[in-house]
Amino acid sequence: MPEEIPPVEAVDVSDPRVLRAVAHPLRAALLGLLRAEGPSTASRLGQRTGESSGSTSYHLRQLAGFGLVEEVPGEGTGRERWWRARHRSTRWSTEEVVARPGGREVVEEMTSQVLATQRRVLAAHAEQREQLDEAWRDATSLNDWALHLSPAAAGELVDELNAVVARWRSEREEPGQPLVQVLVDVFRLPGSAS
Repeated sequence: MPEEIPPVEAVDVSDPRVLRAVAHPLRAALLGLLRAEGPSTASRLGQRTGESSGSTSYHLRQLAGFGLVEEVPGEGTGRERWWRARHRSTRWSTEEVVARPGGREVVEEMTSQVLATQRRVLAAHAEQREQLDEAWRDATSLNDWALHLSPAAAGELVDELNAVVARWRSEREEPGQPLVQVLVDVFRLPGSAS
């Protein structure tokens, strides 16, 4: 099956149950693979994740129940169903989710998962960096910036940075080229003056 970009750009989640479904490590991995590599079967995803096809099939159905993945119409058989992500990314407002029962705990779970994923991605890059050709080594950026900002200004910065990446995704993305990971992290540094 050819690579396919999910049909919807992003899903905004406010229900802690949906975030909890995504916070499960295997479900997050399955959703990430479907978003990055396109449609696949439970068997193929099981091979990629080191899980049984029964396990991946179960978790795909759970994700489908929350509207995050779906079966690919007209593909596969009853035994070998093809799945695809419905959205390219998942967004949530911490304030909205925390206001709901169980929200604070799931935001903490998601934060831990996001940080663990970023650590793995950065560690994998560090391990293979020297094997990259010179053009990719030169294109790589691991910059960090520290700015004195109010919460409102930090929020504006986040919106602007996300808008730049969204514009690149819609106008400049080159299907068939390697995936490039863009991390946008804006947070108050611990111990900084208020």
